[in-house]
Amino acid sequence: MIQRQRFLKTLLAAAILAVNCFAAAQTSSQTSPVTLLNVSYDPTRELYSEFNTAFAKHWKAQTGQDVTIKQSHGGSGKQARSVIDGIDADVVALALAGDIDALYKNGGLIPQDWQKRLPHNSSPYTSTIVLVVRQGNPKGIKDWDDLVKPGISVITPNPKTSGGARWNYLAAWEFAKRKYGGPKGDESKAKEFVKKLYENVPVLDTGARGSSVTFAQRNQGDVFISWENEAHLLEKEFGNKVDIVYPSISILAEPPVALVDKNVERKGTRKVAEAYLNYLYTEEGQDIAGKNFYRPISAKAQAKYVKQLPKLNLFTLESAFGSWDKVAKEHFADGAQFDQIYLKK
Repeated sequence: MIQRQRFLKTLLAAAILAVNCFAAAQTSSQTSPVTLLNVSYDPTRELYSEFNTAFAKHWKAQTGQDVTIKQSHGGSGKQARSVIDGIDADVVALALAGDIDALYKNGGLIPQDWQKRLPHNSSPYTSTIVLVVRQGNPKGIKDWDDLVKPGISVITPNPKTSGGARWNYLAAWEFAKRKYGGPKGDESKAKEFVKKLYENVPVLDTGARGSSVTFAQRNQGDVFISWENEAHLLEKEFGNKVDIVYPSISILAEPPVALVDKNVERKGTRKVAEAYLNYLYTEEGQDIAGKNFYRPISAKAQAKYVKQLPKLNLFTLESAFGSWDKVAKEHFADGAQFDQIYLKK
């Protein structure tokens, strides 16, 4: 009897020890440092530099775990391709939904309905396309139709590699269709207009930041077709050299974010990666977006930044062109509209 009691006590002690060891292992796993990789498009460097610091502080306070977020930047299309080709992204923040769709179509890295997982079609902020000119606007550029005048040098990136460049192209196309296309919106008039515009483009950089450098630092071009946030950053850095011109109409750009499911499952980073993306929608995340000249979706942040981000006449991609699949096939696929109008110099 005594031996049986001793055996049971020993068994119980062993069980308690095993539970404690398991709990300790779990705690150690949860609090050991973790690293995320955010693969993003060109002009978000400043935004995510500030946001990453804020999230790391929040996550440490909430969980006790240190998180480091690494960044990769480039043209949106090229960035999507790099993830498809194997770069170990936990999350992506790209210029357009079509580029993230490619992660599903090429390798099944994400589910088909990825855009439904976060609010506002997984776009925690929006932007638009504006025109940046030299100080004092010496060429008198006021709207899209000034960009096709003889002698005007236009800087814009390559829509084959840059998401921002696709927004630029589509904004110009829709302006021309509405102004010159008549009641039925003659697409041939828009095509003729955009062809003239690209005849005024001396060089196509691969991404928006490259075009920004070409215009502001290399002093090429009379006008730069730019993301709104990039325009404000140029004004902030080169305030005595550039002015921003808001055209009569532009496009509502909705750059989305997504979890790269296959990668986070393999790396064991799903929980922190999901929290990272969700934090973009918090008031702190929205405030950081507005501070960095992106248009927040939070009413509070919108009110705070309304002076620097004024209300504009914006159309949506869906209302003017349909889906990104349709746009890609008709305008940016090999042999499509862009290839037909752009003549290499």
